[in-house]
Amino acid sequence: MSIWDAPVLDSPEPSVAEHVARYLRTDGESGYLEAGVTNLVLTTVGRKTGRLRRTGVFFGEDEGRYVLIASSFSGGPRHPSWYLNLRAHPEAQVQIKGERFLVRARTAGGEERARLWRRMTDVWPAYDTYQARSTREIPVVVLERVPD
Repeated sequence: MSIWDAPVLDSPEPSVAEHVARYLRTDGESGYLEAGVTNLVLTTVGRKTGRLRRTGVFFGEDEGRYVLIASSFSGGPRHPSWYLNLRAHPEAQVQIKGERFLVRARTAGGEERARLWRRMTDVWPAYDTYQARSTREIPVVVLERVPD
């Protein structure tokens, strides 16, 4: 049995939990596109509990990799829990539509971050607003598939 077969806790935010449930129930037929932006379901290992945590996240693609913006509460002062979990345990599970696979996460820096930030603000321009109101640099996360 794999760790990814253990029980999963969904986001405590009711609208996110509903979105994830709908996504999973329909293999993304409902929920893959939300507000015109592609979504994936991200399952991380909790940094404090070791339990699996699941949430939905907007994503973009770059050269076969998946790109996430670690914003929280439209530019809030704290990193989202999923990002903190990935920093502690970079291996995670992703579901895009009906496909599930393992990824390894890393935080982009320097010119790569700047380039990917621009790419993601083309997808969701509000990220620039979130950054402007935040006291932290919002991380850009790159997910790379773990070979089977």
